[in-house]
Amino acid sequence: MINVAILSSIRRWHLRDNMPIREIVRRTGLSRNTIRKYLTNKVVEPKYPKRKTPSKLDDYAVKLTAWLKTEAGKGRKQKRSLKQLHSDLVQLGFTGSYDRVVAFAKRWRQQQQEQAQTAGRGTFIPLIFAPGEAFQFDWSEDWAVIAGERTKLQIAHFKLSHSRAFYLRAYPLQTHEMLFDAHNHAFAVFDGVPARGIYDNMRTAVDKVRRGKQRDVNIRFSAMVSHYLFDAEFCNPASGWEKGQIEKNVQDARHRIWNKLPAFGSLHELNDWLHQRCLSLWKELPHPLQSERRIADVYADEHPCLMALSCPFDGFVEHVKRVSPTCLVMFERNRYSVPASYANRPISLRVYADKLLFVAESQIIAEHVRMISNKHAHGQTIYDWRHYLSVLQRKPGALRNGAPFAELPEGFKHLQNILLKRLGGDREMVEILALVLQHDEAAVLTAVELALESGVPSKQHVLNLLTRLIEPAPPAPVDTPAHLTLVVEPQSNVSRYDQLREVRHAA
Repeated sequence: MINVAILSSIRRWHLRDNMPIREIVRRTGLSRNTIRKYLTNKVVEPKYPKRKTPSKLDDYAVKLTAWLKTEAGKGRKQKRSLKQLHSDLVQLGFTGSYDRVVAFAKRWRQQQQEQAQTAGRGTFIPLIFAPGEAFQFDWSEDWAVIAGERTKLQIAHFKLSHSRAFYLRAYPLQTHEMLFDAHNHAFAVFDGVPARGIYDNMRTAVDKVRRGKQRDVNIRFSAMVSHYLFDAEFCNPASGWEKGQIEKNVQDARHRIWNKLPAFGSLHELNDWLHQRCLSLWKELPHPLQSERRIADVYADEHPCLMALSCPFDGFVEHVKRVSPTCLVMFERNRYSVPASYANRPISLRVYADKLLFVAESQIIAEHVRMISNKHAHGQTIYDWRHYLSVLQRKPGALRNGAPFAELPEGFKHLQNILLKRLGGDREMVEILALVLQHDEAAVLTAVELALESGVPSKQHVLNLLTRLIEPAPPAPVDTPAHLTLVVEPQSNVSRYDQLREVRHAA
């Protein structure tokens, strides 16, 4: 093999020193044909043909290349790992190692990147936005310790594209009602609405991605966009650089916020902390394009350019549910009670981020705090004992072991323990509880507690005390002003009526 040093000497001897080829052959020991070949072709650096080493993967290269192309088009959570691809090749007869598959995949990805750069698809153009022009939104997954338990959360990220002011809010799920609630809070913090919102093709907004920029947008998402009067724009699939600011914000938030996150007693406490932390970072972080100014300073200039904020969007998702014979409605493995008069009937369920409203005949018939658990366990049953009072009046015996009545206030429970020892005490207790349907519950409970303090509680005693509590107070006496006092007090003179009875004849 000839190397660069020998080739350089040959060229100097022949071209500079005019040495004959015969002498060069004698000095180098190379053949005349070899020397003539390098001199004739004017080769400066020797090049050798690439060595082709046979590999056990050669027979499966086409198959593996097709698999890699297929997996590249899938989402991150749906892709097969290289270990799975190696296992599938082994089932087809491949006897090579896993490292050989990794090396092949690495070379294939490098080739794809080089082709993308050649076609101009791997280069980007910096973007600038006018004040109030746009905001960007994205979801991320992070963990926090809540109530002593490490919990996975879905984080909603907002960022104003001009001032780079950002806002984070945590949720247990990534659903429509959570998305609407996040927008309500973010716009309230920004105290205005930009003209455009830039999103990826998330399922909570886009029902179907069509060709180009065409999208089948979710009806409720469209209603929110119409409410706040901004335009929603959606990125091309797998094109995160089209909303690069919020993508970077997700990465920055992990070391600015989540790596320093303390423990919290509830999700509400976490969101309050995130709110204050975002506002603090606005004052601490410099603007990336105006390094001499803070984000808060640029936001102050952008704020007048935002659209005025209207009332919050009523961000619920509605479902039709049928009430069971036990007056319960099932939702997310949990059961919630409604008034007994709606048993065995269809009603509407309005799902919010933190509460559930049950609606029938255009009236709200019940409201419950929404119970959310990421654990795949048996759900809970949430009762409101007031919903069962109409049934209890017909079936007073159910008071003793009725599950909804295990949550009665302590005053009612104490009175129940006393009355159930008497004959007919269960019905008497039911009639006392039924007073809640006609009077304020706090007043009824106060009357019960006063009756218990007297030592002789009974239905009649409770009714007597309740009447005294709810009857209106007598009007206060009125002091007559001095200038309205009568100088001549009227006297009672019955004889005046006799004069009125006197017969008068016409003239």
